Amino acid sequence: MAVIGGRHARAAAAIALGLGLVAGAHRTAAAQPSPAREAAAVRRAFLHAWNGYERYAWGHDELLPLSRGHRDWYPASFVMTPVDAYDTMKLMGLTAEAARAKSLILDSLNFDRDFPVQVFEITIRLLGGLISAYQLDGDPRFLALAHDLGTRLLPAFGSPTGMPYRFVNLRTGAVSGPVSNPAEIGTLMLEFGTLSKLTGEPRYYDAAKRAVVVLFGRRSRIGLVGSTIDVETGAWEDPDSHVSGGIDSYYEYLLKSWLLFRDPDFERMWDSSVAAIGRYLADQRPTGLWYGHANMDTGERTLTHFGALDAFFAAVLAKSGDTAHAAQLMASIDRMWTTFGIEPEELDYVTMRPVAAGYVLRPEALESAYYLYRITGEQRYRDMGRGMLDSLYRYCGAETGFTALKSVVTRERRDQMESFFLAETLKYAYLLFAPPATLDFDAVVFNTEAHPIRRTWR
Repeated sequence: MAVIGGRHARAAAAIALGLGLVAGAHRTAAAQPSPAREAAAVRRAFLHAWNGYERYAWGHDELLPLSRGHRDWYPASFVMTPVDAYDTMKLMGLTAEAARAKSLILDSLNFDRDFPVQVFEITIRLLGGLISAYQLDGDPRFLALAHDLGTRLLPAFGSPTGMPYRFVNLRTGAVSGPVSNPAEIGTLMLEFGTLSKLTGEPRYYDAAKRAVVVLFGRRSRIGLVGSTIDVETGAWEDPDSHVSGGIDSYYEYLLKSWLLFRDPDFERMWDSSVAAIGRYLADQRPTGLWYGHANMDTGERTLTHFGALDAFFAAVLAKSGDTAHAAQLMASIDRMWTTFGIEPEELDYVTMRPVAAGYVLRPEALESAYYLYRITGEQRYRDMGRGMLDSLYRYCGAETGFTALKSVVTRERRDQMESFFLAETLKYAYLLFAPPATLDFDAVVFNTEAHPIRRTWR
C-alpha cells in the first residue's frame, strides 16, 4: 500500500512540476512566488482539471480522473461540473471555456425529470450556480432555469412542520426522506431567498425561512441542535451536536442570511447559536483550539473529533467579527494539514491521529485562509494557503485532472473529482492570491458551494 501510494505521489508531483504549479519541495520565504504567479498557477490547475472534464466527461456530472471516465449522480446528467464551475471561469477570465460551458448548460440542462433528487445538494450546486451565473453573466436564461428548478423543489417543504424532506421528484413532486439533519434543512435560505428577490415571488423565501425558524425553535434548552431530526414529527433522533457535516452549513447560513437579506430574525438566531457553540463545543487543548462534539441536551463532551468539513467555521467566525477565535482555529486547521502533509477527512485532535484518513479535494481550509486574509490582511494566511496548495498539487495531480486520496497516510488515490473542486477549492485558492478587485469580498455573500451572490435588489 505504501509503495503504491509513494509511486502515485511521485507521479502526481511530476505532473505538478510539469504544469509549473510548484517550484520545488523546499521553497524559502525569500523565494516564494509573487501573488500574481500563485494566482496564475491556480488558473493553470483549473484549466488542467477542466480540460480533463472536457475531454473525458463532457455533458456528464463529473470526471473520473484516473479511469478517464465520468459519473452522473442520477439517471440523467445535470451537467453539474459546468454549472458549478461557471462562475469560477468568469472570475478567472477564462472566456472561451466559459462560453463552451454556457452553451452546454443552456442547450442540455433539463429539470423535467421523473426521479427524486437530494434537495440540499441540488440547491447548493445547481440552484446556487445558476443564480450566480445569472448575476455574473446577465443572461436571463440562467434565471429561467433557476426559477424552474426552484419551483420543482418547493414541494419538499410540504411536511407537517415545514422542514423539507430530503428528496423530491422533480416531475411529480413526490417526497421522501423524512429523517433529515440541520444542514439539509437550514442550507437553502440563500438560494431560495435570492430567487424570491430576483423573481418577485416571496414563496421561495417564505418556505426556506419557515424551515429555519422551525428548526431553530427545536434547539435544546442550552441552545444546541442535534445531528438528525424527523421533519414530520419534529423529534430529534440523534442528540450529537457539532459543527461538522450534517450541521455545519446550518450555522453558516444563519450568519450569511443576515448579511445578505438583513432580516433581523437571522441575526438573532446566529447570535444565540454562536454563543452556545462557544460555550459547549469549543475545546482548547495542548494541540490548539478545536470545536468538538457534545450532547445537545447536557453539553457533555462526546467526541474530540474535527475534520476537513469543520474547517469552514474559521471563515464564519472571521466574517462575524470574531477574528481572535478564527485565528486560533485557523492555526489548528493548518496543523491538521502539516501533520500529515495534507488534511485527513477527520482526526482526533487529542491524539492527532486520523479517524477517517481520506482527502476528497475539500475546500474549507482554503476558504478560511481566504476569509482571514481578506479580513485581516495578514500574510500568514497566504502562506498557509500556499502550503495547502503545494501539497494538493504534489499528491493529487493526475494526467487528466486532480484526484481524491483514499488515505493521506499512504497517499493511495481514489478515482474522484467532485464538481466542488472547481467551484470551491480552486476558486478560493485563486481569490486568495488574485488582486482584490477580482471580486469585491465585501459586496458578495458566498453560498456554501462558493457561488458568490450579490444583493442586487433594494
